[in-house]
Amino acid sequence: MKFVDEAFIDISAGDGGNGCVSFRHEKYKEFGGPNGGDGGRGGHVWALADPNLNTLVDFRFSRRHDARGGEHGMGSDMFGAMGDDIVLKMPVGTIITDAETGDVLYELLVPGEKIMIAKGGDGGFGNMRFKSAVNRAPRQKTPGWPGEKKSLKLELKVLADVGLLGMPNAGKSTLISAVSNARPKIADYAFTTLHPNLGVVRVAPEQSFVIADLPGLIEGASEGAGLGHQFLRHLQRTRLLLHVVDLAPFDDAVDPVAQAKSILAELKKYDKALFDKPRWLVLNKLDMVPKEEREARVKDFVKRFKPKGPVFEISALTREGCEHLVRAAYEHIRKQQVAEQPSVDVDPRFAASDNAGDEPE
Repeated sequence: MKFVDEAFIDISAGDGGNGCVSFRHEKYKEFGGPNGGDGGRGGHVWALADPNLNTLVDFRFSRRHDARGGEHGMGSDMFGAMGDDIVLKMPVGTIITDAETGDVLYELLVPGEKIMIAKGGDGGFGNMRFKSAVNRAPRQKTPGWPGEKKSLKLELKVLADVGLLGMPNAGKSTLISAVSNARPKIADYAFTTLHPNLGVVRVAPEQSFVIADLPGLIEGASEGAGLGHQFLRHLQRTRLLLHVVDLAPFDDAVDPVAQAKSILAELKKYDKALFDKPRWLVLNKLDMVPKEEREARVKDFVKRFKPKGPVFEISALTREGCEHLVRAAYEHIRKQQVAEQPSVDVDPRFAASDNAGDEPE
């Protein structure tokens, strides 16, 4: 299935039903009074975060979504039925913005989260609502309120803890397949990865994190060159970036340091906040470097590149060094999660006491 991370839709909640003007007509009931009921409420439009979806492709082929209107009120004190709601299932991580103003309206970040994105109109009042001591035969009614109508832009940003960054053929797909359950396409030519791939990395039975592999970046990506710029948005929610570098390129004229610096330059042009995220250097394909040359080549790269974060030496193909990288990444993510948790003020009366039987006075 084609990966689609952006779509435009038009939604319309149902209009409320009109109120009714009616009077009771019954034998021997000369002054039966008003009995016109209210109109029914129009249907709402809901957005549901479905963890089983990973693309917005369904909305490319179905752009218009209308909820049913409420039924009109009727005589004999009968209210109109409410219009049926509609639920639009979207992937977790979808951002819903106003297509006209660009304002962010909602974000679906929790699996199963349900948000009303268009409210149905309320039903109008029937004439029974206007009965009073001085107006015993009201002929007033009110029309139903119109439902909300919106033009929306849907944008998907995948929810991953770790994002892989690098040039095409740096070994990112091999790395994600080595450490997670993801099975991306792997080949010996550039731009093998055409859309983001997500994988779950299991560190221990109850310890895991999500890793994302994106299409490789090339120089000029921030201006639209290549494929990677289309998916850089998916790195904005990650807690850690792994900059994967091919330490043994096929072409001897290619300088890995120059390639790595060009990636950082494109990242900074695209989004300064993304550039400032924690970023680790992962020197890949050590299995293709003779053992006697590895130490010197790594030292030369680090000296010229001057990374600000930790440096890891791995071979994704043989999985050498991958376990150490995975455990370090998990510890970094766990510390960030603890730091992000809001502090809770504990009432001193209920704080842990040295005497388990003590009770607050």
